[in-house]
Amino acid sequence: MLPVVALVGRPNVGKSTLFNALTRSRDALVADMPGVTRDRHYGVCRLGPRPFVVVDTGGLSGSDEGIEGLTAQQVRAAISEANLLVFVVDAREGILPLDASILTELRRSGKPIIVVVNKTDGVDELVAMGEFASFGIAETLPMSAAHSRGVDTLVAKALPHLPDDRDDDPALEDQGIRVAIVGRPNAGKSTLINRLLGEDRLIVSDLAGTTRDPIRVSLERDGRRYTLVDTAGVRRRSRVEEAVEKFSVIKTLQSIAASQVTIVMIDARENLADQDLTLIGHAIEEGRALVIAVNKWDGMDSYQREQTQKALERRLQFADWAKTVFISALHGSGLRELMKAVIRAHAAATKELSSSELTRTLEKAYEAYQPPLVRGHAPKLRYAHPGGSNPPTIVIHGSRTKHIAPAYRRYLEGFFRKRFRLEGTPVRIDFRDGENPFAGRKNVLTEGQQRRRQRMIRNAKRREK
Repeated sequence: MLPVVALVGRPNVGKSTLFNALTRSRDALVADMPGVTRDRHYGVCRLGPRPFVVVDTGGLSGSDEGIEGLTAQQVRAAISEANLLVFVVDAREGILPLDASILTELRRSGKPIIVVVNKTDGVDELVAMGEFASFGIAETLPMSAAHSRGVDTLVAKALPHLPDDRDDDPALEDQGIRVAIVGRPNAGKSTLINRLLGEDRLIVSDLAGTTRDPIRVSLERDGRRYTLVDTAGVRRRSRVEEAVEKFSVIKTLQSIAASQVTIVMIDARENLADQDLTLIGHAIEEGRALVIAVNKWDGMDSYQREQTQKALERRLQFADWAKTVFISALHGSGLRELMKAVIRAHAAATKELSSSELTRTLEKAYEAYQPPLVRGHAPKLRYAHPGGSNPPTIVIHGSRTKHIAPAYRRYLEGFFRKRFRLEGTPVRIDFRDGENPFAGRKNVLTEGQQRRRQRMIRNAKRREK
């Protein structure tokens, strides 16, 4: 593992902005309001000669109640695993009583501390630095994280505090199957990840919208590696009012696009809502392998389960190839079946198909059922070859393919899916008309070829008469 640097401080002092500057990313959600970050957010800084892990944490408010108390637990977990603590303060607000309280807690950890005086742009830097010198921390650095000023100095000061015998870069390791877990608020996404990990890695609360940033978590289970991404709950657009929630939704959709498998979690007690169907449709449009997890299944009687299953079968006909698994994230039931479905979906989405196999399968499908005539002529399908994976894309060459009906496209998709056992992944069919190799060229026929062509034209006219 790489050494770990934790960013700690009050809410809204710029920790997420500094995290993005250190990791050269936009992974952490940034807004001009306190309390945006709640869970621990990990990234890798490679600005110096040695990489290290950066942990963005939620702001410490001094309260141990409610969501603020859960956030504080995540911060303390980050402090305990860190090799170095970066205490971020606000130059514009100066020293507040809460800053002194946080510093006292950081000192009790016994870890080395660097104080970063952020937002020094627009203020008298000497005055600000003089005020924070009262902390008595030797390494107190001025910073403007929003403009990346002082970031290189911070990296240079941090490296001597970090062990140099941890040279394994997680970016170079196999991070396994990338799985995005999406759903409406309170569907149980964070609970599911905590149950899979066997620890309270993510904040779980009855308060809707607890998760705001996409949180990436590594998991090894039954000899396989995964990168799980917990995402913000997505509500109907008409109900999304806060700018922070809008950005959270955007990041959730980006997480779907970056995943290899998407798990859409559905609350069994609320049945299948339109927003669930929207998320499923978005995953299909992105071409992601798909698993549908129906959560809170343990709290339903047999009649409710029967009605829920019927509703799912009726409304999910457009994605009947996706595996539906009934689980209880809270109690852990059904999780083994869920992860097996993820493995099968990933294997199908990344399966290597050969041109010879695809062409033979196309010939069998064409012989069994030919496409309808177009203006008296039947479209001809000649051969097929792979066009990519995740999702599997099959390129079919022929003539008059532009006129092939959507129903016949679905027929071919189902035929290929059954032949190659492509469970849990969308399959894309790309038709291409054959091109005339002599198109646009003149006087390319020999005299003998011209005579034969004229003879064929005369014979065709005679047959017409």
